Amino acid sequence: MQKIRNTMAYLTKIIRTYWIGLLAAGISFLLVLCIPISYTFVSTQGSRYDLSRVDLQNLPSHKVAIIFGAGVQKDGTPTPYLRSRIETGVRLYKAHRVERLLMSGDNSTKHYNEPVAMRRYAMQLGMPAQVITLDYAGFNTYDTCYRARAIFGLQDATLVSQGYHLPRAMETCKGLGIQNVGVAAVHPSRDFTVSYLIREVLSTDKMVIQLAGKPRPTVLGHPESIH
Repeated sequence: MQKIRNTMAYLTKIIRTYWIGLLAAGISFLLVLCIPISYTFVSTQGSRYDLSRVDLQNLPSHKVAIIFGAGVQKDGTPTPYLRSRIETGVRLYKAHRVERLLMSGDNSTKHYNEPVAMRRYAMQLGMPAQVITLDYAGFNTYDTCYRARAIFGLQDATLVSQGYHLPRAMETCKGLGIQNVGVAAVHPSRDFTVSYLIREVLSTDKMVIQLAGKPRPTVLGHPESIH
C-alpha cells in the first residue's frame, strides 16, 4: 500500500510540474508576443496627436500627409473608418499643417479602387484635386510606407489613421526611413473588440520581421515626385 501511495505522489508531482511548466511557457509566449506592440505604443507616444485634445495650430507641420486606406463599401464609397481618415487629412490641409495628401490604398482589381474613392470624397470636402497624389498599390501598412519612401521620395510626413493603428504605422514608416508624427482620426465606433487587439498584436509582430528583412512591397514601380 505504501508503494502505491509513493507512486501516486510521484505521478502527482510530475503532473503538477508539467502544468506549471506549460503555464510558464504560455505566459512567456504571450509576453514575447506583446513586446513589439508595447514598444511601438511607448516609442510613438510623444509623436501621436489627438485633434480632440490638441489645437491644430500646435501640430508639427509636414509637406505631405499620408492617408492609409481602410476599405470601400459595395457602392464604391469609403467605409466609415476611411471617411474619418480623409476628413482628418482635409482638416490638416485647411489648417495649413500639410500641403499635400498622399492617399494610399488597394486597387488590386478594376472593380476595387480605394485611392479614387478617397480622392472623390476629399474633393467633396473641398480639397483641390491638384494637391492630392494617389498611390494605387498601398495594399497594407508596410507597402504604403515602403512606397512612400521608395516611389514618392518622402523623408518625413504626417500619418493619418485611427489611434489603434497609428503606432504600428508610425514605427513602420520610421523603420523604412520616414520620420513622422501621427494624427488620430476619430474611431467610427465606441466599441472595442478583442479582435482589434489580436489583429494589431499579430500585425505588429509581423512588422518586426518585415523591418528586419525589408522585403520589396507587392508592387514597386518607377519613382514619382510629389510637387
